[in-house]
Amino acid sequence: MSHRHRHPSSRRKDLGLLALRLGTGGVLFAHGAQKLFGWFGGGGLDATAGAMEHMGFRPGRQNAMVAGLSEAGGGALLALGAATPAAGAAATGAMAAAVSVHAPAGFFATSGGFEYPAFLGFVAAGIGLAGPGRYSFDHLTCHVLDRRWVVGTAFLASAGAAYAVLQKRTENLRAEALRAEDEARRASATEDTEDSPRDL
Repeated sequence: MSHRHRHPSSRRKDLGLLALRLGTGGVLFAHGAQKLFGWFGGGGLDATAGAMEHMGFRPGRQNAMVAGLSEAGGGALLALGAATPAAGAAATGAMAAAVSVHAPAGFFATSGGFEYPAFLGFVAAGIGLAGPGRYSFDHLTCHVLDRRWVVGTAFLASAGAAYAVLQKRTENLRAEALRAEDEARRASATEDTEDSPRDL
């Protein structure tokens, strides 16, 4: 079907996907650039690495690099509509990690909850699954990197990687909590020893 004879609803869909891609991709790119380069008021890679270590994502620098690349790279590719399934999957995986950090504060962003990263993740996943539409790099290249098998492979790989990272974080936080408990017990035992009556 030629462009002249495309149904109006099809054009609206393509324009809607373009708007979603540009908005979501731009936001994700900005967050990733904050982490990697310190742009837009971000802390850069060193500060992000320290924050990652504090949140249980270790090694911090490696996790900071992966998170930054997933957000910045995934966001840029989403905006362009290039390798859309892989871009959507990468961004979704990064947002899954962000959700795990904010989850203890509940849902709403006003209380520090996971509302915002969850929303970005769902939109990125939706674009990756639906495809980029006509106004995209994938369309110009005849969807070479937007095949059905790419969709399945990308999302399975992202889910597996996110699961492994989150499991490792859980183990790190559990080990840290156990160390803190052990140190507290030792400190308490030392205080009890110092406070006990001494033989004359």
